Amino acid sequence: MNRITDEQWQQYERDGFLHLGKQLSDDELAAMQQRIDDIMLGRAALDYSKLLMQLDSDTGRYEDAGEQSMGHKGATLNYRKIQELEQDDLFRAYMTREIFREICRRTYGNVSNSSFRAMFMNKPARKGTFLPWHQDRWNYLDKDPLITVWTALDPATIANGCVQIIRGSHKLGLLNPDHTSGYLREEQVQQICTPDRIEFLELKPGEAVLLHNWLLHASDINKTDIPRRAFSVCYMHGDTRSRNGQTYPIIFEAQDAPAEATAV
Repeated sequence: MNRITDEQWQQYERDGFLHLGKQLSDDELAAMQQRIDDIMLGRAALDYSKLLMQLDSDTGRYEDAGEQSMGHKGATLNYRKIQELEQDDLFRAYMTREIFREICRRTYGNVSNSSFRAMFMNKPARKGTFLPWHQDRWNYLDKDPLITVWTALDPATIANGCVQIIRGSHKLGLLNPDHTSGYLREEQVQQICTPDRIEFLELKPGEAVLLHNWLLHASDINKTDIPRRAFSVCYMHGDTRSRNGQTYPIIFEAQDAPAEATAV
């Protein structure tokens, strides 16, 4: 893929998001769609005990979604979330592409980069869970992850619950730093996330968007007959640790500095 231009980086720094265009060919997209369906249906040759899996809500309410825990929850396409997908060869091959290495280098410098979560997100047909307004941050990490690449595996539309954002809201800083996962208080939602400021990130299948983790975002339920599947990767500094010392999978190693020329 083409490199990201300086003008595009300036746009990202201003807005908190950047459309990356189509990153999956039609064949690659079909393979990834089939792979995630196979994982949900229990047909994949993976150690399911190492996958964090969550079933979708039957009510559309975030608090009613299934327990997030390790292991398969039954053969169904009604999963809301599946994490630790860096263990799958197909998903790992995608998340280690050169354009994503470039994004990590631009964000963090020449350091190793780990993945906080390589995650399938799903809003099944006529289902889905409303995701309240929040910033992607976790106060039990010793460094804040700053970037997420979100790739659509189906059309992401207003009708099926595409991501909603508040342009430029990453510049507000951390709005609720005491919350474990960065969710806003209701008064903050009423003040900041007003209807006139909400934008919808509609994407075609195979397209990706780069998101600053502090960009305010939410998503609605799916009101259509097609699912809204997506693959989301949060990249972070490779030295990041949790409060209890947990480390995370290294995705990119730091690159060796070029050797200095020897005078002759």
